[in-house]
Amino acid sequence: MALHFERAEFDARVAAARAALRREGLAAILLFAQESHFYLTGFDTSGFVFFQCAVLGADEGPVTLLTRRPDLEQARRTSTIEDIRLWYDAEGADPSRELLAILEERGLRGARVGIELRSFGLTADKYELVRRRLEGWCELVDASAIVRELRLVKSPAELAHVRRAAALADDALEAMLAASRPGAFEGDIAAAGSVPILAGGGDPPPSGPVLGSGDRALLVRSATGFRHLDPVDQLTMEFAASYRHYCACLMRTIAIGRADERQRRMFEVTRDALRAMTEAARPGLPLGGIDEAHRRVYDAAGFGASRMSACGYSLGALYRPTWMDVPPMIYAGNPMPIRPGMVLFLHAILVDAPANLAMSLGHTVAIGEDGAEVLSRIEPEYVVRT
Repeated sequence: MALHFERAEFDARVAAARAALRREGLAAILLFAQESHFYLTGFDTSGFVFFQCAVLGADEGPVTLLTRRPDLEQARRTSTIEDIRLWYDAEGADPSRELLAILEERGLRGARVGIELRSFGLTADKYELVRRRLEGWCELVDASAIVRELRLVKSPAELAHVRRAAALADDALEAMLAASRPGAFEGDIAAAGSVPILAGGGDPPPSGPVLGSGDRALLVRSATGFRHLDPVDQLTMEFAASYRHYCACLMRTIAIGRADERQRRMFEVTRDALRAMTEAARPGLPLGGIDEAHRRVYDAAGFGASRMSACGYSLGALYRPTWMDVPPMIYAGNPMPIRPGMVLFLHAILVDAPANLAMSLGHTVAIGEDGAEVLSRIEPEYVVRT
């Protein structure tokens, strides 16, 4: 069995989830988020793109997984789950029937049952199958936050995986910087960054990289179509390294060919904003205070119209299509208290569209008892590659 944590840690997580169910007055929860499956049991698969549900009761009954036949051995060999039920592909197949049979067996008729709605594993068509099947049979309640909130604070064992991911991210950044020069092909730069991650025992990240030069340096999302860098250019790189699915992110914008003085000024302000954000990431303070520091620095320097309206988010063990483990997002007014054990990606981004200039910096921090620990060993600087 390929478990990435001690069995006792999984048992403690399941116990905490059961306690949360009881506090919310729920008899059970239908888990559709692959991140929840991995967190509670170690189950590791991409099969969540099909109908896949784990049933966790507030009592001491087993976790029951309903999945397709191709994931049977996956569940047996990567998880603590022992009760695995299957549904089979066929014309008109409706796995909500098998799900109802499991719930009947667990005596949940008429009960208050939670369901994870905030999940890429539960598309609208699958939810409709479940909703129609259970309508009038039990009370379905949105319980998307039950496991989500437990996952926000990392254990020491989880933080060890995050630190390894952060070290791989540093290696990847150094490789991409070394590959960046006038005339370089963006695809070669991206490929250079992937080698240290995979060769270092990491996983393909769940998204990205966001890598673009020229006009595309102003983008904050991936876009297809790599190009060659111009003799004088700019390059934005935002990416995650992943280790045992735990992600650590970095973000940089660099100059190609020669420096641009306006962009250098953008870097200086962005560096100051990121420092202020990191200082604001202290336990007991609200998450919104990080973005308030971000806005304060940028706005005072005259860049209010070029900044973003949020400046980061939580990170954790993530599956495709994103490394953003949200909620929470970091935006002004977010009252959620910062807690030791949280892992956050802080990013400061300027997009000066009229001047066609970008400047972005970002790093991953772990919240300790006294503040934020920056997990990258690479200090931000205005890099010019010639």
